[in-house]
Amino acid sequence: MSPQRFRQDFLNQMGQPDQIIRMLDLLPDVSFFIKDRQGRFVALNRLACEFCGVRSEQEAIGKNDWDLFPPARVPAYLADDQSVLESGQPILNRLEPTPQMEGAPHLIVTNKVALRDPQGQVIGVAGFSRRVTQVQTAGEALRRLAAAVESLHRDYAQALTSAGLASLAGLSVSQFERTFRKLLGTTPRQYLLRVRVTQACRLLAETSRTVATLALECGFYDQAHFTRAFKAQMGVSPSAYREEQQRPQP
Repeated sequence: MSPQRFRQDFLNQMGQPDQIIRMLDLLPDVSFFIKDRQGRFVALNRLACEFCGVRSEQEAIGKNDWDLFPPARVPAYLADDQSVLESGQPILNRLEPTPQMEGAPHLIVTNKVALRDPQGQVIGVAGFSRRVTQVQTAGEALRRLAAAVESLHRDYAQALTSAGLASLAGLSVSQFERTFRKLLGTTPRQYLLRVRVTQACRLLAETSRTVATLALECGFYDQAHFTRAFKAQMGVSPSAYREEQQRPQP
């Protein structure tokens, strides 16, 4: 009997696939989730619940990224999911911040794979993430880039340059920009804009400071530059976003 057949025969006896999912709760440093084709969460382990900001798996099942994560993060997550669903090809070792509002610049390494039915059709996505500090076997490129990404989250209001970030990573500017795009799927400038807009989302929702003041606090040249960047990512103006977030709940 082939090894593959031996394994399949045993797995067929288990009956309840949930047994394997539940074992993943015993891995405290690994976040695991499953989503269906509509992007709804089907299963999560304990660390994934922490990343989603829920107390238990039951609070997240049936919900999607828009329900659980900061709005500025969601388009990138959904784009990765859609890529896996359409191509069936995995996304491996993607470096990104934890799925919480900006603040503490903790980084994770994420992998996403397609899930298939018995006929081979893709029916969903499974994801696995680990914090960079816990990835002992992280590649040299990832370790070098981590310091630069942390600076982007910590110093987002400053006039950061590719040259300065490349120096933090110990790379030339061309090496840095090439590695950054490969691991994060975007340019350093685009990533910085995303961090600034996400921070602005939090301040718009939690403070009454003027849009012009927040624009400067978040590293934009002026209010016009801020409004253009914000609307490009969020689909609404900063003022409209604030009105929606601060509207009394019924």
